[in-house]
Amino acid sequence: MRKLVTGKQMKEIDAHAIREIGIPSLVLMERAALAAVSETERELKARGQELTRGSRVAVIAGSGNNGADGAAMARMWHLRGMSVTLVAVGNPDHRTEEMNAQLRILGKLGVFPVPWEDFAASGKCADDFALAVDALFGVGLSREVGGDYAAAVDWLNRRERAFVIAVDIPSGVDSATGAILGTAVRAEITVTFGLEKLGTFLFPGRSAAGKTVVRDIGFPDDDTFAGTPCFAMGPEDLLRVPKRKPDSHKGSYGRILIAAGSAGMCGAAYFSALAAYRTGAGLVKILTERENLPILQQLLPEALISAYDPELCVDEPEDFRDRIEKECAWADAIVLGPGLGKGRHVEKLAESIFLAAYVPIIVDADGLNAIAEYPHLMEFFTENVIVTPHIGEMSRLTGLDPEEIKADPVAAARNLSDEKGIICVLKDAVTVIARHDGKTVLSDSGSSAMAKGGSGDVLTGVIAALTALGLSEDDAACLGVYIHGRAGRMAGEARGEHSILAREITDYLMR
Repeated sequence: MRKLVTGKQMKEIDAHAIREIGIPSLVLMERAALAAVSETERELKARGQELTRGSRVAVIAGSGNNGADGAAMARMWHLRGMSVTLVAVGNPDHRTEEMNAQLRILGKLGVFPVPWEDFAASGKCADDFALAVDALFGVGLSREVGGDYAAAVDWLNRRERAFVIAVDIPSGVDSATGAILGTAVRAEITVTFGLEKLGTFLFPGRSAAGKTVVRDIGFPDDDTFAGTPCFAMGPEDLLRVPKRKPDSHKGSYGRILIAAGSAGMCGAAYFSALAAYRTGAGLVKILTERENLPILQQLLPEALISAYDPELCVDEPEDFRDRIEKECAWADAIVLGPGLGKGRHVEKLAESIFLAAYVPIIVDADGLNAIAEYPHLMEFFTENVIVTPHIGEMSRLTGLDPEEIKADPVAAARNLSDEKGIICVLKDAVTVIARHDGKTVLSDSGSSAMAKGGSGDVLTGVIAALTALGLSEDDAACLGVYIHGRAGRMAGEARGEHSILAREITDYLMR
């Protein structure tokens, strides 16, 4: 996993490096500018658009240190023979010490900033540029972009022929949430320094950033900031999946109980059970309504089936609870919810499982809907519960508006996890996993190909299997999301993003 930080946290890291460690600010700035220049030229070369002597470059710079980074880049390209126009936006009286230092150096080389007003009024603003640099704001922006800054953003976004690079973060993107603060630069590449910013990992900021490249410029590797960082999953995390032992048997790899499927609606149960087997579980039992028994035996003969009559839940509650206790005692992990439908029997089933189970319980779909309908079920939450809501389900669980959740998914997931003592897997284009240990992990391994019915049911089976294989609930939730998304992306690439079905995702699990 790699760290993701907010702009505030990155500023604290920057301040620590300068004030406590003693690395001069201009040294860090020079390294940042050089990194951004080299990454830009590397990307242009890969696209067959190399800069040559005389190539026109526009650097749109604010008055802060992000603008100073841009000014240093302007100097480097000027010294390489490019035709550089440095456009200064904002009040000159508000320029930082570093920005003034960079402008003094440029002045000695014969390069002087053009005020935005003059640039916008001149014919030069319509000139074709090979490259346009967004160095307006850094990671500390917290207000909506307006005035000349908004006009400058609009100018950058209208460059059809210019390659647009954002320095550290696209101007107008909130570095903590990825929200667009009124308007934002749409870059083709964002070169960021030290650590990746949360705002360019989350949507919609991610779309504004284009390709994000992280460059080390010499910050000490210390957690010298307030709050807990977020983390992003990567291929290296797959090494944490336990290997199978040569002298093992089916009992070595766990027993999964999947409480799923209403009458005539057994597809979700099938997807979840199939995914659990594909992920490595030794035994899978489906606890479902009796009507589903014949078709599930045909669809997945490898699975054990335990059938019940929904009326038993209500009419003979004590007998039903006894049965659920026995089923839960058999299992090493439990899935609750896929395709269960609605009704009092679902409430009774959920309550019985919460009371009887001392193993990880992964709650999804109709299990979550039952909790939203019968809030007293939350009273049974303990640290062995993992909930996996999408935005709509999260809204019903918490009472938050969906747009409020999407505006800050990290906070929404973290708050539910901390309040209820559970693991929250908030599913979206970037999935947020709020762990027991206080860490928050994000995964972007999936793709839009997975926006199909049944995909979430596959995820529950993956997470359950990983817990049964011996991973902690925290690690199983994180790895499960990453593996599930990776399989979905691979399936989409192999079969076409519009064409894949949920069951086809399971073909690429654990590859």
